Amino acid sequence: MSSNRRNFLRHLAVGSGALAMGLPSFASTPTAPSDRELDAALKQSKKQQRFNMCGYAAPKIDKVRIGFIGQGQRGPGAVQRMSYIDGVEIVALCDLLPERATKSNQIVTKSGRPAAREYSGENGWKDMINNEKLDLVYITTPWELHTPQALYAMEHGCHAASEVPIALTLEDCWKLVETSERTKKHCMMLENCCYDFFELLTLNMTRQGMFGELVHAEGAYIHDLRDLNFSKKGYQNMWRLRENIKHNANLYPTHGLGPIAQCMNINRGDKMDYLVTMASNDFMMADMAKEKAAADPFYNEFVGKSYRGNMSTTSVKTAKGKTLMIQHDVTTPRPYSRIHLISGTKGMASKYPSPERIAFGHSWIKEEEMTKLKEQYTPEIIKHIGDLAKQVGGHGGMDFMMDWRLIDCLRNGLPLDQDVYDAAAWSCIVPLSEKSIAKRASSVDIPDFTRGAWKTNKPVELTLKGGGNTGVIGVEKKSESKQLNVH
Repeated sequence: MSSNRRNFLRHLAVGSGALAMGLPSFASTPTAPSDRELDAALKQSKKQQRFNMCGYAAPKIDKVRIGFIGQGQRGPGAVQRMSYIDGVEIVALCDLLPERATKSNQIVTKSGRPAAREYSGENGWKDMINNEKLDLVYITTPWELHTPQALYAMEHGCHAASEVPIALTLEDCWKLVETSERTKKHCMMLENCCYDFFELLTLNMTRQGMFGELVHAEGAYIHDLRDLNFSKKGYQNMWRLRENIKHNANLYPTHGLGPIAQCMNINRGDKMDYLVTMASNDFMMADMAKEKAAADPFYNEFVGKSYRGNMSTTSVKTAKGKTLMIQHDVTTPRPYSRIHLISGTKGMASKYPSPERIAFGHSWIKEEEMTKLKEQYTPEIIKHIGDLAKQVGGHGGMDFMMDWRLIDCLRNGLPLDQDVYDAAAWSCIVPLSEKSIAKRASSVDIPDFTRGAWKTNKPVELTLKGGGNTGVIGVEKKSESKQLNVH
């Protein structure tokens, strides 16, 4: 770990996205991995795998005791969703700011559950993990904190579930992999878009051979976040805006990548081999900082900085010769899109722009045929929990379906749909894309975090075999409440 990174982490603490004290210095040069760091990460792929966490079934946990870290943008929604899942005990809540933990505790008690214990302060999350007998640590903090908190949880006997991305460096990706393998604790990145209804439908159709052999897929995170990133009431201490200064990268790849990676059986029959990334210049964020500063001196420190390019486009070649495209743009005034396009030898599917579309030739199928396909190929999890998930909420229900599935797997001793290798492979696009951009879109090799196990790992299970018995309670009360859904 570089000295700059160590210094930065000393200033980090828990929150909605909160920085503990002071402000990190702005990077004046790219923070992409050095050639030596990249070589070291690639050499790690050649070592023997300690234990294969893909398909690993941890011992059953009848009552999953959860501690939550971070109660800002995403944390309260996670607490709220978990309060509707049977077989869960909300043990503890932590945030840098004590009032946030207290506010989320009102969600717990309003649901009829006992109040959780509250932790706060710079080291509150460590105190929570040290003091409480937790089965699962649920992490909804700033990106830089995801890895250290997940590592600490696993080292102290807890499964870890973290918001995205779970790591920003290759070194941290490997730390997560090796710690999960050594402790045999699950390390799941909470990629909720893998539980989108259409994404799951197309995944099942892919498994059933409806599109033939997939040869190409596209995903994206296109979401105009300018107002939120520059809002004083958005991400505390403006941490997400700072990330847009520190890294000229495909900065948030996993929402688009996760679902298509599952369709393409990445880490389970194929692997991402190398990538190239090209980014535009910044045409908006620096100007917006100037405009803000002209009216409010608070924004003076953001003037004159080099912001990441408006649009970054990453192309990936797989070991089996297939391609993926992942885009990132949170600046330009465009409608929200994750793209989600899969293309095979017999057909294709596409979600954005609406409506959801499928084709088996030169034309999109008609609405009545789409209805029949949905009836035939909707996965079991949607049929079982989809309507309840829509009532509970969270990005149309996919957040709740993700949380319910996580708890159901832990309670029944089932492998998770997303393992630590997925977390590392999907997150490593951030530093590797930064490396490629810095080298004029040169190709960069992608480490094999499975260390060869991708050749025999089985695809994600799409049935509820061995599970599906976790209840949902109090859903009728949900329609009157609101959910925080900001990423």
